[in-house]
Amino acid sequence: MGDVYQGQRDQLGNQVVNNINAADLSLKYQVTRRVEFTVGIPYSMDTRSQTLNTSPSLTRYQTAARGIGDILVATRRWIFDPDTHTEGNLQLGAGVQFPTGSDNVQDTFLTLTGTTIGTAIRNVDQSIQPGEGGWGFLGDVMAFRTIKGTSAYVNAAYLLTPQENNGVTNGTSTSGAAQYMSVYDQFFLAVGDGFPIKGAASGGLAVRVEGVPAHDLVGGQFGFRRPGVAVSFQPSISVHKGSNTFDVAVPIAVYRNRFQSATDELTGGHGDAAFANWLLMASVSRKF
Repeated sequence: MGDVYQGQRDQLGNQVVNNINAADLSLKYQVTRRVEFTVGIPYSMDTRSQTLNTSPSLTRYQTAARGIGDILVATRRWIFDPDTHTEGNLQLGAGVQFPTGSDNVQDTFLTLTGTTIGTAIRNVDQSIQPGEGGWGFLGDVMAFRTIKGTSAYVNAAYLLTPQENNGVTNGTSTSGAAQYMSVYDQFFLAVGDGFPIKGAASGGLAVRVEGVPAHDLVGGQFGFRRPGVAVSFQPSISVHKGSNTFDVAVPIAVYRNRFQSATDELTGGHGDAAFANWLLMASVSRKF
């Protein structure tokens, strides 16, 4: 809970392990030199490993979910003419996230009654559901400035979700404000610098901040959610070859904090959360 790492759970063997594998197909159309239109279609293949408190040892089992996520349609525009502002510019964007991903994927859970192990079909954990179950409205901004052969930049985005919950039970709580999965806002900020390496290769270093707030800007915030923030140091490399670009980035977490949710504030609780130590992000893009 909070920014306290619960290392004892690794020693006890009852830690939760999420494996998140996500692919995203993005299609971008350059309407003019200043205006672009994009469609993002995500697909996830996730598993969650957890334990049942059996004796004399714990029993570990796994649940899984896969499928298309919430599709994002967005448009972005350079504020200044890119032909005359090659050393610095500002881009603003807006988009809509459609609730196309399934938010009620179910799997088989192990249950324990006394000393008897059974099974039950339940909704998988919110953290591996392909979709959030509500509409989202995106606003983002990106600015860059060339400084002594490098390109300093800032990129920020906020996804606003006016819906309070998606009406899907979270599989654990059976009553109260946390009975249903919350539809939650999300935020992202990256500040960094790109620089040439050699030939068609370039590198980058950035600080990346992302997470889920406890309270949404619009709409309700009650329901089950794990709000928090992760701050990462992100090295990256990019290689250009003809019409193709290959990018690899590895955000490495340096700070993580699980906030109290709005529901926690009502009950006085403070739930925990699982944060990734690092991410591997790779992309291939081709210009037609």
